[in-house]
Amino acid sequence: MSQEIEHVKCLIIGSGPAGYTAAIYAARAELKPVMYTGMEPGGQLTQTTDVDNFPGYPGGVMGPEMMEDFRKQAERFGTDIRFGYVSSVDFSSMPHKVVVDDIKTITADTVIISTGATAKWLGLPSEQKYNGFGVSACAVCDGFFFKGLDVAIVGAGDTAAEEATYLAKLCKKVYMLVRRDEFRASKAMVSRVLNTPNIEVVYHTETLEILGNGKNVTAVKVLNNQTNVESEIAVDGFFVAIGHKPNTDIFKGWLEMDETGYLKTIPGSTKTNVEGVFAAGDVQDHYYRQAVTAAGSGCMAALDAERYLAAKEDEVKVLS
Repeated sequence: MSQEIEHVKCLIIGSGPAGYTAAIYAARAELKPVMYTGMEPGGQLTQTTDVDNFPGYPGGVMGPEMMEDFRKQAERFGTDIRFGYVSSVDFSSMPHKVVVDDIKTITADTVIISTGATAKWLGLPSEQKYNGFGVSACAVCDGFFFKGLDVAIVGAGDTAAEEATYLAKLCKKVYMLVRRDEFRASKAMVSRVLNTPNIEVVYHTETLEILGNGKNVTAVKVLNNQTNVESEIAVDGFFVAIGHKPNTDIFKGWLEMDETGYLKTIPGSTKTNVEGVFAAGDVQDHYYRQAVTAAGSGCMAALDAERYLAAKEDEVKVLS
């Protein structure tokens, strides 16, 4: 039995704000996009409760509801949205080859990658229990909900330092939990943290459990790894800032990445090092990581793909 092969003009790998926006623009440009959602249709936002900072939702919106709106809009213009994951790719020749669910081969004139990134978690059961109810991996997204309250943030790198200082502008008190006796962050960021009065750095500290009342976070149980003494810190919010992992494993060996695995794009565009392959959203953005910037880059990727195909058609006309 021969393997099923299908050819498409524009293949979008991954959903979320970047993928769905790329789909909307690609569909309106008559590229007849086919999208494979991945194992988490809608991406990270489906794990988020209130989204208050996306334009067009003046009363705020639940993350899953917003992603459902994005999906409906992409479908309205004719995007073929399919549940499935891309298991391997072959970008060695044109058209590009992509294998879905280990069984189906798609060939594509253009590929838009919007597989996103996944927040690294501590791995505590209570972390997932209270995720969206006091636990967050994005201070910029959720800090506003803790205005005037006490929070804790775990991490020691530049991201943690930046998020701690951001939270300090909103919150009454920020406890920064650092596992060692020093930061991994740059000197400038450390200086900013140490000179912010309402940030208290708690060194030699490991998080044992996030405590709550069944509805919301009420405290964090910590261990001093020098003295072996356990204690509780009363907080209303707990932020995890130990990094993100871009979902790029299947592209290793094909696309250029930075040292942490984020896809590299040509500045001012969404073009990767492979002709006809574009990247949008958190998979290529370790700096902003916001739904609205992801959506913007999804628009860019679709426009880049459309212009790339138009240029190819012009070449064919000239040669003929």
